[in-house]
Amino acid sequence: MYHFQVADDHPLFRNALLEVLKQNYPDSIVGQSVDLDSTIRDLEQNHDTDLLLLDLHMPGSQDLFGLITVREKYSGIPVAIISADENVNTISRAMGHGASGYIPKSCSPQVIHQAIHALLDGNRWVPEDYRKCLSPVTTEEKDLAAKIAMLTPQQYRVLCYLREGWLNKQIGYELGVTEATIKAHITAIFRKLGTTNRTQAVIMLSKMSLQDE
Repeated sequence: MYHFQVADDHPLFRNALLEVLKQNYPDSIVGQSVDLDSTIRDLEQNHDTDLLLLDLHMPGSQDLFGLITVREKYSGIPVAIISADENVNTISRAMGHGASGYIPKSCSPQVIHQAIHALLDGNRWVPEDYRKCLSPVTTEEKDLAAKIAMLTPQQYRVLCYLREGWLNKQIGYELGVTEATIKAHITAIFRKLGTTNRTQAVIMLSKMSLQDE
């Protein structure tokens, strides 16, 4: 009996994944989550999870933050990225940052099952058309990812708002906390990233972005 975690905020595709798991692994336990916070909570309670199916862009998991956070916190849990993004650079970077597999949402249920089966057997899996096209992640990006992974989800949200040019007061209102709390988060962000100002921190975050991929 396997233990799966399906982390995807799109009900239709989440249900499609659940159906694949139900048909092929009927006796398994399947947890569901719709954002990074709830995913981390579920994984914290279930360290024996055999496979996490992680949406690349669900709430709190923009760019590669969800993947690198999970890999940092739960290195023993295999992660398969689930995404509509089929850009070879995105796939390369996801695999380079520790994903065991990359399953495009365009795959048929049969192919999704093949991918899950391979991953449960301890193999890595990407669509066949991409297997000879992947490129390694640079040492610089891996080092940057390690720093980004030290941020809490809330600190990452604050950093994303800084990238958008928001003021501390605006961020505090949006997140429902005081401006002093935002200042404390920013201080912690600077310390963890090894930066001294907003511009430097935003530049570091932008280097991890998938928006231009």
